[in-house]
Amino acid sequence: MLTFDRSSLETKAARVDGKLASDDPVWHEEDPRPVDGVVVSGRLSSAGEERFYFSGSMSGDVGAECRRCLAPARAHVEEELHLLFADATDEDSDESDVYMLEPRATTVDLRPALREQWLLAVPGFALCREDCKGLCPRCGADLNQGPCNCEIQIDPRWAALKGRGA
Repeated sequence: MLTFDRSSLETKAARVDGKLASDDPVWHEEDPRPVDGVVVSGRLSSAGEERFYFSGSMSGDVGAECRRCLAPARAHVEEELHLLFADATDEDSDESDVYMLEPRATTVDLRPALREQWLLAVPGFALCREDCKGLCPRCGADLNQGPCNCEIQIDPRWAALKGRGA
């Protein structure tokens, strides 16, 4: 469960153990979505009048293309989270690290903040494996399958260095 009743949070902190599914409506079409959802755990508590604090973590895998050979790849995302939620009428509402709650909302919904934190944590590049050799720049062959038949050509500007010991 990732949505909590505000009135109960003011008297007692809530334990958060939930999963943000990859088909949840909070995701946008272009978002790098988690493969099997995002596992979320932590504690949500009152942090003063009409303010709430979440401390916990999230983890999951994101599907991507290998940056070297374009094969399907997965990257693991694990992030520690410290989030502050406040009413939109709060004087700190201009701060970028405070998540705004609707003034009349009866619940604290963690999902939009978790989506944003996921997007910030997802790596820009993934590898199918650490020793991926990539694609041949000339013929496009997958070098993980073996060498291609391209002739190695050395840039003539570097030819003078070939005679020197490496």
